[in-house]
Amino acid sequence: MAAISLAKVEETAPALVSLYKSAGVSLTKHGLSDQRAAVYLVVDYSGSMKPYYQDGSVQALADRVLGLSAHLDDDGRVPVVFFSTDIDAETDIELADHRGRIDRIVAGLGHMGKTSYHLAMDAVIDHYLDSGTKDPALVVFQTDGGPINKLAAERYLCKAAQLPLFWQFIGFGDPGSRQFEFLRKLDELAVPQKRPIDNAGFFHAGSDPRKVSDDELYDRLVGEFPHWLAAARTQGIVR
Repeated sequence: MAAISLAKVEETAPALVSLYKSAGVSLTKHGLSDQRAAVYLVVDYSGSMKPYYQDGSVQALADRVLGLSAHLDDDGRVPVVFFSTDIDAETDIELADHRGRIDRIVAGLGHMGKTSYHLAMDAVIDHYLDSGTKDPALVVFQTDGGPINKLAAERYLCKAAQLPLFWQFIGFGDPGSRQFEFLRKLDELAVPQKRPIDNAGFFHAGSDPRKVSDDELYDRLVGEFPHWLAAARTQGIVR
């Protein structure tokens, strides 16, 4: 049973009803219909991301993540971290106030910097630990390229493998770009030599992420989550 009912979504965010329904289908398909989880969204605010803010791709992703979160978490909001060279913002998106929310946040931000994953990862880890939740977390981490500090990103991912956090990376841009080589490597880091379990997934959404169907996007966002949950429960990371 979903954390937030269809009737509540119809009342608070009618524009997201279709996304909510599509997310429910994917969760059921992957055996997650009764799963509870905190959901986070991390979005790249580096200079090369400007077109994806302008064409609505980032807002569309935020809406889709909200539709997914409504099944997994009952508070109707998703914590969001905007990152570039540093942390640009830590805020929330909510079912009741989702329209144009990304534009409103970005309007208050400064210069779009470079790409540094590990600070955003650290912000998510801190928020999760401070929240006191006992539920696992699904972190949707969007970027259009590799980080300036690859070693730090790898180190944070490996340290975070001890925590009930699953990192689902999603790439915006040309799937053939060498910018994504690091994310492929991160996705395939050795277990148990580098980390106790595989705590990350990665997929491309292409150069126009809005063209990826809702059904496909949700399948990609949650497809590896149940495998991680099973491994994390076996090792006592998730209880």
